Amino acid sequence: MDIRTAPRTLVLALSLVAGCAFANEALVIQTDFGLKDGAVSAMKGVAFGVDRTLPLYDLTHEIPAYNIWEASYRLYQTINYWPKGTVFVSVVDPGVGTARHSVVLKTKSGHYIVSPDNGTLTLVAEHFGIEAVRQIDEKRNRLKGSEKSYTFHGRDVYAYTGARLASGTISYEQVGPLLPAEVVTIPYQPALAEADGTLKGTIPILDVQYGNVWTNIDETLLAKAGINKGDQACFKISEGNVQKYEGKAPYVSSFGDVPEGQPLIYLNSLLQVSVALNMDSFAAKYQVQSGANWHVSLKKCN
Repeated sequence: MDIRTAPRTLVLALSLVAGCAFANEALVIQTDFGLKDGAVSAMKGVAFGVDRTLPLYDLTHEIPAYNIWEASYRLYQTINYWPKGTVFVSVVDPGVGTARHSVVLKTKSGHYIVSPDNGTLTLVAEHFGIEAVRQIDEKRNRLKGSEKSYTFHGRDVYAYTGARLASGTISYEQVGPLLPAEVVTIPYQPALAEADGTLKGTIPILDVQYGNVWTNIDETLLAKAGINKGDQACFKISEGNVQKYEGKAPYVSSFGDVPEGQPLIYLNSLLQVSVALNMDSFAAKYQVQSGANWHVSLKKCN
């Protein structure tokens, strides 16, 4: 059809449809619920009940149960790749039904995160900055008829509020009262370089499919320590004060730069130092895990 000869009413209708196609912001959900039951589906149903045109996506639902730290990392890992205005709902909430605050954090990058304020927002606040924090007003922003439910705020409060915000049903100001621009944080070892060239950091996460060990040490610190491609780096991995591994590996570009089964050090997709075995799981072989209490140190081998 030539739009120049189409009836005026049809042109107007097509214009309205085209405008509505981009009226909503995306809603991205992560939980520790898994997909064995209907919990995630219920959250999505609530969101679509607010607006059936809502662009709705999954971040992950495979956060280990109660692992607030991993929820924090997965948000940090992902947010930067979504457009400004995207609304994230993160539900890893072992304190559900208690006095912890339910909030929506607006980052300085213009993203929104709907979450319990229980440490989930640690890395988001640090890396993207806090523009504002608002407590969810459950008298206004709660699924009708759910008032007697105390153990599924992901469905009744977070999915509902996130959908209302992403769809434009409410503004950010209508989420609820403004709180101080701060959140509950989980302490961890920040990446740093010591005077002798030793780099220290945390193992925040594993590349779970392959067992690669990711750190929070970035490429600028690697350069500061004088570690260049082809150099051997000596490193230690500890859980708290207990050393779990000590060894060395070459710093290379990718897995195939070393023989199969051999260790390597490389930069992951976030340009942070990582340790792996070519075609094998470093984490499984050496019983390495991740979290705020897992630490790594490395330096150029003498």
